[in-house]
Amino acid sequence: MKKYDILALGELNVDLLLNHIAGFPEIGKEIFAKDMTLTLGSSTAIFAANAASIGAKVSFLGMIGKDNFGDLVKSSLQQRGVDTSNLIEVESAATGLTAILNYDNDRANVTYPGAMSIMGVKDIDPTVIASAKHVHVSSIFLQETLHKEILDIVKLIKSQGVTLSMDVQFDPDEKWEFDYKAILPLVNIFMPNEQELMCLTGKDSVEAAIEVIKPYINVAVIKMGTKGSLLVTKDSERLLPATLNENVVDAIGAGDSFNSGFITAFVQGKDLEYCQYLGNLTGAVNTTAAGGTGAFTSKQAVEEAALKHFGQTIKL
Repeated sequence: MKKYDILALGELNVDLLLNHIAGFPEIGKEIFAKDMTLTLGSSTAIFAANAASIGAKVSFLGMIGKDNFGDLVKSSLQQRGVDTSNLIEVESAATGLTAILNYDNDRANVTYPGAMSIMGVKDIDPTVIASAKHVHVSSIFLQETLHKEILDIVKLIKSQGVTLSMDVQFDPDEKWEFDYKAILPLVNIFMPNEQELMCLTGKDSVEAAIEVIKPYINVAVIKMGTKGSLLVTKDSERLLPATLNENVVDAIGAGDSFNSGFITAFVQGKDLEYCQYLGNLTGAVNTTAAGGTGAFTSKQAVEEAALKHFGQTIKL
């Protein structure tokens, strides 16, 4: 028996959400936002909190500063049922922050990486990896040291006999340095969105990008926004239309919530088709409340939102 179902490994920061903004910022000018929220941020943290809320036993291995934002990160994870005993607290860097300007279904982000940028393979205890059934890694381009050492980190994870999922997410430098030929054969579930996949492969269509990665993947699931998700194996593809919310509050963390549903079902031994269904549903539930974790206060809350807004049920 493993201590944890999932070990979330990666970036931690707080999100400062600004909503109902009067236009776009301009140098030398000031505009107003009518609503502000300070909450748990970062893709990996949103994934971990939401997976825990729907029933997975989740721990987090990440780095934060010894500061007020770090305390907020830790307490927020604990409130959502995430084990924080594997967090690494340092005095040499502050906890990261992302300022998010929301505009309907899109947003503009500014991130200070802080402590997340210095965690690398030397900070990862193999016994912590071995304590979980599954490890999930995301936002590798936001974590400078982890990005440089990602192949070594993946090899370390796999040496402990666990399954692995990865969501690279966007590269702020837009260099897209990622050795997918070496890394993807070691990843059980690869989880980019369509834009990220095209950037990683240098292709201008999802179809062409899939053909590039197909020789190297085990399973890939491509998030395609309002079009749904595409489940890809070496010999099959399955498009599942999106579960659409006609009254979106915001879309912050929808992709991370998709990941949380998919991977929670995966570690429970569900077939890939159900994993994809649950990913679509949890991604949609995410859009019914503000922030990446707002709709995931408990398993009951998620089940009620799924039934109320989409007429769907969760079987976990």
